[in-house]
Amino acid sequence: MTSPSRRADSQSASSLGLSLVNLRRPLRSLSIFFGLWKALIFLVVAFCPGLGYDTSTSLLLYPTRDVSDVAPLHFPLSLRFVRWDSIYFVHAAEHGYVFEQEWAFGYGYTRLLAFLASVLPRSASLGESARIASVAVVLSHIAHYLSVLILYRLSINIFGGDTAKQKTLCFLSAALHIISPAGAFLSAPYGEALYSLLSISGFYLYSSSGLDDSINRRLSRDLKLLTAAVLISAATAVRSNGILGGTLFAYDALLQLRQILSRGLSWAVVSRLAVIVLGGCVIALGMAVPQFIAFNAFCMTPNAPRPWCGWTIPSIYRFVQEQYWNVGFLRYWVVPNIPLFLLALPMLALLLRSALWAWKLPLITSKSSKNAVNAPSTKATWLLPRLAIIQALLAVLAFTSYHVQIINRLSSGYPLWYWHLAAELIGDLEDSQPTNKSTSISAVAIQAMMVYGLIQAVLFGSFLPPA
Repeated sequence: MTSPSRRADSQSASSLGLSLVNLRRPLRSLSIFFGLWKALIFLVVAFCPGLGYDTSTSLLLYPTRDVSDVAPLHFPLSLRFVRWDSIYFVHAAEHGYVFEQEWAFGYGYTRLLAFLASVLPRSASLGESARIASVAVVLSHIAHYLSVLILYRLSINIFGGDTAKQKTLCFLSAALHIISPAGAFLSAPYGEALYSLLSISGFYLYSSSGLDDSINRRLSRDLKLLTAAVLISAATAVRSNGILGGTLFAYDALLQLRQILSRGLSWAVVSRLAVIVLGGCVIALGMAVPQFIAFNAFCMTPNAPRPWCGWTIPSIYRFVQEQYWNVGFLRYWVVPNIPLFLLALPMLALLLRSALWAWKLPLITSKSSKNAVNAPSTKATWLLPRLAIIQALLAVLAFTSYHVQIINRLSSGYPLWYWHLAAELIGDLEDSQPTNKSTSISAVAIQAMMVYGLIQAVLFGSFLPPA
C-alpha cells in the first residue's frame, strides 16, 4: 500500500512534469527545458578542474609564458569553453587569418565574432581573447535557443499543429534539438549553434515558400525562397557542409525543367526557374566569397604563390583540409581511427534510417488522403524527401571523407532525424499504435543522447577527446 507521503511526492513530481511539458504553451515549456539543460551543461564545463588535459587554451592569454605559471583559479571562465577548434575560431576572430591552415575554419563565423566584439563595450577585467570567447558563448546560447523555436515552427509547417499527436511530434522534435549529441559544442565558441539557426531558418522559409505556392501567392513565395537562399548561404559561410542545402534548389530546378520539357515554355515556369537559379547562385556565394578573399591574399601578391593558386578552380579550403588536417576521401580509414568510427556509427545509422523513413513517408500520407477534398495543402510533407537527400549525402560524406566523429555535432543542424525519433516515440503519423520495439529503440536513443551529452561536456571541459 502506498503511503500518503510517497503519494504526495509522486503528485508533486507529476505536477512539476506537467509544468515543464505543457503542449498548450509549447514555447514556454521549450524555454524552461532549454534553460535547465543548458545551465547543467554550462555548470559541468565551467567547473571542470584546472586548465584541462591540453593546455593550448592558455596560449591565447599568455603566448610567451610558461603554462606552469598560469593559475587555474585566475583563468577566465569563458576560456574554459575554448577547447579544440574553438582556439582557432577565437584566434582568427581576434587577429584575422594569420596562418594558412586557419582557413579551414568558417570565415563567416569568425568575422561575425570579430564584428560583435568590436561593437560591444570592452571590459578592463577581461583580455581580448576572453572577451571574444564570452561573446561567442553568448552567441552560441542565443543561436541554439532560437533554432529550437524555429525548428518547432518548421515542424508545424511540415506535419501540422491541429491534433494533439501533431503538437506532440512538433514539441518532441524541438526538445530533442535541445539535448542534441552536439552537447557542449552548442554552448562553446563553435559554429554549430549558429549554423543550426541559419540552416533551420532557411528550411523554414523554404517550406513557407512552398506553402505560399500552393495558394498561388507568387510574390511572397519568391521573396521567401530568395531569403531562404540567403540564410543557407550564410550557413555555408559558417560551415562548409551548408552547401548541401543547395540540393533543395537543384531539385526545384530539375522539376521546372521537367515541366518545360513536358508542357513547353511559359512565363510562369521560366520566371520561377530564374528565381530558383538566382537562389542557387546566392547559396554558392557562401562558399565562393571566402575563397575569393583568400585568393587575393595568397595568390595576387609579388611573393611566390601557393600551390593551390594554380588549380583550375583555386580553393584554399580544399588545400588546407588535405594538407594540414588530412581530410579527404578514405584518408581517415586507418586502424587507429576504428574507435572513432564506432563512436560515430549510431548517428550515421540514425541519419540513414531517418532519411529512408522521410523518403517513404510522403507516399504513405498521400495514399491515405487520396480521397480527401482537393484543396490547397497546409502541410509541407513534400519537403521530407528533399531533406532526406541532404541528410543521406552528409552521412556518406562523413563516413568516407570527414573526421568521422564530428558527425555527432554536425547532425545538430539537420532536423530530419529529430522528427524520425519523435515519430517513433509516439507512433506513426497515421494514428496507429506504436510497436513496443520502435518505441523502446527511440526511448533508448533519447536516453543515450542525454547521457552522452553530459559525459561529453565533462570530456570537453577537461580538453579530452573526442572532438
